[in-house]
Amino acid sequence: MKWVTSVSEHRFLKYAVAECATEIREALGEQSPDLAVVFVSAHHAARYEELPSLVRELIGECVLVGCSGGGVIGAGREVENRPGFSIAVAVLPETTVAAFHIENSDLPDGDAPPHLWEDMLGVTVQDDPQFLLLSDPFSVQGEHLLMGLDYAFPKSAKIGGLASGGQQPGANALYFGEEVHRSGAVGVALHGNVAVDTIVAQGCRPIGGRMQITGSDRNMLMELDGRSTFDVLRELFAGMSERDQQLAQHSLFLGVVMDEFNDEPKLGDFLIRNIIGLDAKRGALAVGEYLKEGQIVQFHLRDAETSSQDLNDMLNQYTSDGVQTSGNGALLFQCLGRGEYLYGRPDHDTDMFRDKVGDIPLAGFFCNGEIGQVSGSTYLHGYTSSFGIFRPKA
Repeated sequence: MKWVTSVSEHRFLKYAVAECATEIREALGEQSPDLAVVFVSAHHAARYEELPSLVRELIGECVLVGCSGGGVIGAGREVENRPGFSIAVAVLPETTVAAFHIENSDLPDGDAPPHLWEDMLGVTVQDDPQFLLLSDPFSVQGEHLLMGLDYAFPKSAKIGGLASGGQQPGANALYFGEEVHRSGAVGVALHGNVAVDTIVAQGCRPIGGRMQITGSDRNMLMELDGRSTFDVLRELFAGMSERDQQLAQHSLFLGVVMDEFNDEPKLGDFLIRNIIGLDAKRGALAVGEYLKEGQIVQFHLRDAETSSQDLNDMLNQYTSDGVQTSGNGALLFQCLGRGEYLYGRPDHDTDMFRDKVGDIPLAGFFCNGEIGQVSGSTYLHGYTSSFGIFRPKA
């Protein structure tokens, strides 16, 4: 297995692709790629339709998927607020690469049997596929798609992001071979001698203690440990430092332990969700997730320092887990709200990845939402960096 990535900031797309293609051909030598994943910034929107033929002409025949992005990542660099084109190519021996494009209307119903999901994607659970997903945020029910994939392929890794760069339906681009789509989702299912390790850094730190939900109504958090949510929050706020009190006014989140059998949640076990409103009359908070009584939750805060530390901790946890085979390539799906906007400097997450995991070829883009797994289930995240690390099976 071999991965090569390249990025260009040339303001003309055909020259950007040519620059990357030269680097890739030199790195591959006589080898031919099986997969190409491309990301292109909105600065090149007028040339979106030309991209597949440019890549085919310069890279050669292989499975091609990709999408538009508010920024792109390649060769260990993050390109934001300026023209960018990024490409990752992979030589994948003993691996089948099955690409797909689906529309929202193709998704099976919520109670559909698993084989309908298999039929839609052209792979079976026995294939043990690993999924890369790139979806349009305006036209696909992302949560329904991810829940269905988890149901049909419970042991498969799923990684990816929502296309960005466009501000309205039809403004994003999705690439599937020679085709350019303005809606739906594209992706690949990889099966054979390939494994995908996932890392999801949600950028938060816990505050206060863990509590059990004792009262909820859909996404409304009514009671914690038998007390009004407002009462708990007032007590928590009073015990915070002045800095945290200021932070809590605009960057307070709820972490939810999604594994009901996990009595001792650790780093990475909380699904971080926005607090989207409040009901003062009932003393309740509205949270961006359906809640159930009995779930363990903990409030969290987010800022640049916290996000950096969380990524550091998640990468350290990955490297200490003792993966038997080191990664050959990686894809990074990073929120538009991270990068220079959050850290005040470029390349923060890619630099830390290189320092902690190694100089693995890395590509990706800045997303409208990030796809990644928490406690074995797949979710759509925000403000997150979601990594997929590709390697041969151990």
